[in-house]
Amino acid sequence: MKITHLARLPVFLACAVSFISLSTPASAIWPFSGKKEKVAPMASEREVQESAAAAMLADAQDAHIAGKTGRAQGYYQAIMKQYPFTKSAAEASFQNALIIRHVGKMDDAFDAFQDFIRIYPDSPRFSEAVEKQYEIAEEAKGGKKQRGLLLIPKKMNSSDVIGFYEKIIKNAPFGKYAPLAQFSIAEIQQDMKEKDKAIAAYQKVVENYPNTSQAAEAQFRIGSISNIAAQRSEDASNLLAARDALRTYIASNPGGERKDETEQILRQVNTAEANQSLTVAKFYKRIGKTPAAAIYLNEALKFGSPEVSAEARTLLAELAAEDPDGVSKAKKGPGQDYTALTAENLKSRDDYVGPLAPELARLSQKPKMRTGDEGFMPIPLQEPTLPLRPGAATPGAGSLLPPVPEMEKPALLPVPAAPNRPMTPPVPVPGNNLPVPPPPTLKPAS
Repeated sequence: MKITHLARLPVFLACAVSFISLSTPASAIWPFSGKKEKVAPMASEREVQESAAAAMLADAQDAHIAGKTGRAQGYYQAIMKQYPFTKSAAEASFQNALIIRHVGKMDDAFDAFQDFIRIYPDSPRFSEAVEKQYEIAEEAKGGKKQRGLLLIPKKMNSSDVIGFYEKIIKNAPFGKYAPLAQFSIAEIQQDMKEKDKAIAAYQKVVENYPNTSQAAEAQFRIGSISNIAAQRSEDASNLLAARDALRTYIASNPGGERKDETEQILRQVNTAEANQSLTVAKFYKRIGKTPAAAIYLNEALKFGSPEVSAEARTLLAELAAEDPDGVSKAKKGPGQDYTALTAENLKSRDDYVGPLAPELARLSQKPKMRTGDEGFMPIPLQEPTLPLRPGAATPGAGSLLPPVPEMEKPALLPVPAAPNRPMTPPVPVPGNNLPVPPPPTLKPAS
């Protein structure tokens, strides 16, 4: 079967595109996702494109000012398509996003600004594009409806709005709109009754943007949400989380706008926890668990209101009278501050002798570690001459070696006697006039 020229054309184009892709650096290819890749022009060609793009941009701006947005948008999109590597293309992309912002849907406008931010991150319009994205996200969060395909207004999903804010944070994580976007995410999740996600989102505001006004408000919101959750359930962890968050807010914002409201909520939290502790203490008292009852009564005394504290003190006094050993077994735990019953009228007791004298108070203190010289002089050490053999010398003054007692000195070993064997007479040496003694007479063995 013969292959026509038209049949060969797709194969030829595919090969050409593959060759261009392999032979061209990645940095010289137009990074427009979903569109045909384009190669950056040479220097001489770029000048021609810059001139042509600038002329088209001027026509587009004239049409835009005249209110002919459709005509202007056509020019902007033509510049972006034909001359994507020119300076005019960046401005055309931004202006095209602005037109979509006013005549199109919110998600389309947001995506148009996102394309501009992704393709032209060095443009002087970058911060303005992020600001426009934040405005779109705020409108979507506030419930502004957008037009659909059938021109029926519809409200965006909360997950889509959260996606807007997440992209804003990713585009400019240290910009002025990042803490605002993170705080808005937390508010959306709070409105959706997702307690854990909302607290986690507010906590990100506190941790990532601690020096902003949103961080202080986020800290208050954490305590408020935990307090509401504690009122709806009997989970003591919510009370603990609320107290920690509210105390942190007061410590970090002593003159904050929410100070009075925070102190009021903190009193509610303390009263709620005291009531819970008092209820648990009554249960343990009823079943005869005195130590456990004493522990919870002390907690009620620590956090309770005057009414709760008075009732807890009365019950603790009854326990001490009924089972003093059981009350004494209620030892302190970490972070607990129990009330001692004998400390109320201590000075009026007959056996009270007053505080310790200054000398006794100093003796009761633990010794302090030395932190400096403080006139401390080390004892000088003189290295002695080491003895060559035991008993030959005595260690001198300042020696690290103790003297060796006489009884510990090793005794000299005796020299063994010569064996009983016949002696060989010496051989006379020539030239020696000394007399040679006769050989000894050997006795026969018996």
